[in-house]
Amino acid sequence: MKKSLIFLLPLMAMLLSCAQDNMENTVRTDKILAELRDPASDYVAVVSHRGDWRNYPENSIPAIESVIRMGADMVEIDVAMTKDSVLVLCHDKTINRTTNGKGKVCDITYDSLMTFNLRRAHNVTTDSLKMPTLRDALLCCKDRILVNVDKAYEYYDRIIALTEELGVTGQVLMKGKSNIDKIDADMSRHKSNLLYMPIIDINKPSGQALFSEYQEKHVVPLAYEVCWNHAGKELDDCVATIRKTGSKVWVNTLWSSLCGGPGNDDDAAFESSDPAEVYGKYLEMGVSMIQTDRPAMLLDYLRSVGRHD
Repeated sequence: MKKSLIFLLPLMAMLLSCAQDNMENTVRTDKILAELRDPASDYVAVVSHRGDWRNYPENSIPAIESVIRMGADMVEIDVAMTKDSVLVLCHDKTINRTTNGKGKVCDITYDSLMTFNLRRAHNVTTDSLKMPTLRDALLCCKDRILVNVDKAYEYYDRIIALTEELGVTGQVLMKGKSNIDKIDADMSRHKSNLLYMPIIDINKPSGQALFSEYQEKHVVPLAYEVCWNHAGKELDDCVATIRKTGSKVWVNTLWSSLCGGPGNDDDAAFESSDPAEVYGKYLEMGVSMIQTDRPAMLLDYLRSVGRHD
């Protein structure tokens, strides 16, 4: 391993729009990656969790398209496999919550899946939106926004084959908690690999051990996702070490259990009269990547302080 782990009609109309925009945005992902690879950059990247799910069905093409147009830097999507081995976007093991159908994704063929429509966040079924394939999503994102494929490591070989075919390998990120030897072995099978980022639960012995392994073996990933349920020396030392070695710090503000408890997440920022009361703390920590459920609000704040120009 290298020392740096740079580890139906409405739908077709949307994909055509995505393809047309690709022609006009061929360097946007390169610019984002340049900021993330620059230890001196103070740019803060916005990662939108499941796309703009407050306004469109989660993990849908319109939800992805919306955050691209907002100016988000990365979209997080969840991957599952159908009975006939088609990779689709779905967070849950079943389609019960996100569509008007029922059953496990792994028990349903792709053609059968296409008979169901996606639901919006407030549980209303859409008229025609279908669950997209991973191919659909990557084609929409190509050259326009980075992609974090989540819940997908078991499909790594299939995903690499797809990203290589589509020419998007360099803009797709995967995260995990596996040790370095396993990641090394899995990646050694391929000439090119996805970006890879370790997840560090710094208040847990397993997270501390994984972080120590990266330091002892002098492996410098693009970034670390750091999760904690209480602040203190463990967190402070971890973040200081990450910044010293030149990697970026990724924080999740989706819910408080990932970022230090109540008062530290997106909802707290939304309920506050000033989002800086929450997000400002992460800028002071030296955080460079924030995964959020409120991308528009976070983007507005970062732009207001000159950290997302």
